Amino acid sequence: MTNTTVIWLLAGAGLCLTELFVPTAFVAFLMGISAFVVALLSQVVLDKLWLQAVVWLLLSTSLVLLSRRFVTPPRRKSKIQQAIIAETLTEIPVGKAGRVLYEGNSWRARCDDEKLSIAANQRVYVTRREGTTLYVMPENLLHS
Repeated sequence: MTNTTVIWLLAGAGLCLTELFVPTAFVAFLMGISAFVVALLSQVVLDKLWLQAVVWLLLSTSLVLLSRRFVTPPRRKSKIQQAIIAETLTEIPVGKAGRVLYEGNSWRARCDDEKLSIAANQRVYVTRREGTTLYVMPENLLHS
């Protein structure tokens, strides 16, 4: 076993252990795995240190980018966790959009129940958000 192989093995072990104590979203772990692969390759194919470093960098980057495809959950529609109060600026007709005043800004809004209409100047609860559209329910309906 050469000196560079031992260095790569130690670096790989150190990086993998780092993931246990400092969560880095598996980046350190994947860099450690790459170091183990380079340690193996340094015994067989790679004899120059600069070439080993290049292979480690490329392998680490590839593994991190590849893992993001599998680890990152797909983006979903945004959901507001708690009902938040807003006020209608315009009427929200049945199945159509209107405007509400929410956090000091005018937002496009639809009634969460497509069979209801909401009059202007009514307090409503924001139940969820999809893009730039808020879905609301009349306050009086939820308190009944």
